[in-house]
Amino acid sequence: MSNRNVFPWGDSLPFNSFSAMMKNHYGGRIQKISLDAGFTCPNRDGSNGMAGCTFCNNEAFNPSYCIPQKSIRQQIEEGIEFHRRRYRRAEKYLAYFQAYTNTYKPLEELDRMYQEALAVPGVAGLAIGTRPDCIGDELLDYFVQLSQKKIILLEYGVESVYDQTLTRINRGHDFASSKRTINMTANKGLHCGIHLIFGLPGETMQMMLDSVDIISALPIRSVKFHQLQIFRNTKMAQEFIESPQDFHRFSLEQYIEFIVRYTERLNPSIAIERFAGEVPPRFLVSESWGNLRYDQVLRLIEKALKETDSYQGKHFTQFKS
Repeated sequence: MSNRNVFPWGDSLPFNSFSAMMKNHYGGRIQKISLDAGFTCPNRDGSNGMAGCTFCNNEAFNPSYCIPQKSIRQQIEEGIEFHRRRYRRAEKYLAYFQAYTNTYKPLEELDRMYQEALAVPGVAGLAIGTRPDCIGDELLDYFVQLSQKKIILLEYGVESVYDQTLTRINRGHDFASSKRTINMTANKGLHCGIHLIFGLPGETMQMMLDSVDIISALPIRSVKFHQLQIFRNTKMAQEFIESPQDFHRFSLEQYIEFIVRYTERLNPSIAIERFAGEVPPRFLVSESWGNLRYDQVLRLIEKALKETDSYQGKHFTQFKS
C-alpha cells in the first residue's frame, strides 16, 4: 500500500473528486437538483434528425419530482426537500437543467428559465446539460456574465471520441464539434465538464481505454463516466437483441478493472464527478450488476484503487508525483 496521505488535488482519495473540489472551492457541500424544463433536442424535432440518439431514454434519469408540467421553482423546492432528507450535509444547491438539450431555446427564453431557478432561496448557481452543437459565443458570453455572481457549470454530452461510434448511435454531431465547443468554453474561463459512455456498439476495450489520452488533452475541468445501460423502448435495445455481439457488456469486476486502468492514465487535473451510471432496474433491458447502488460501486472502485496502490494520473505522462 502507498504511504501517501494527500494527493496533488489536496485530498486523501486516490482520485480527483468533483464533490471535494466543489466543497474546497465553495466552502461546503453543494448538491445538484435535477430539473426537467420541457426542452427537446435538435436530434428529435427535425432540425438535425427525428429519431434521437439510439440509447436515449431521459425518463430513466429523472427523479420523481422532475415533471415538466411543474414550474421550475416547484421542481427545485421539491428537490431541495428531497435532498434535505437524503443529504443533510448539503449547504447550497445547483439547479441542474438535465433532461434533453438545455440550451436549445432563444436566449430570451433561456434567461427567463435560468433566472426563475436562480431566484429560489438556496440556489447558488446553475448546472447546464447540453449538446456541443447547441451553444455559441452569444450564449457563452451570457454565461460569463452570470458566472460573475453565480456558480455556472456547463456539461456537454460527448459520449464518444470516435466519429464512427457517434454516427452509429445517431448522435448528430462529430467529435470535432465537441472539441471546438470545449475549447470555446474553456477560453471564456467557464467550467467545462463532459459526459462519456463506455461500451457503445462497435468500440473495443482498447478503443475505450485509448480514449483517455484524447480526453486528458482537452481543457475540461470535470468528467462523468457511465457504463452503457441499455434502456427499454429505445432503438439500441432492439439492436442489442438483434446483434448482442456488437456490444461490450461489462461485468462489475470487468468494469472496476477497466476504470482503474482508465483512471491511472487520466489527467489528474480533471475532477471525476461520476464513475458509473445508475437507473431504476425497470428501465433496463437486462439486470445491471445485481442492482447495486452507485455509492456501493464507488466504494468498490475506491477499494480497488487503494488495494492496487493506484491513483488518478499514476501513468499520465505529464504527472509528477
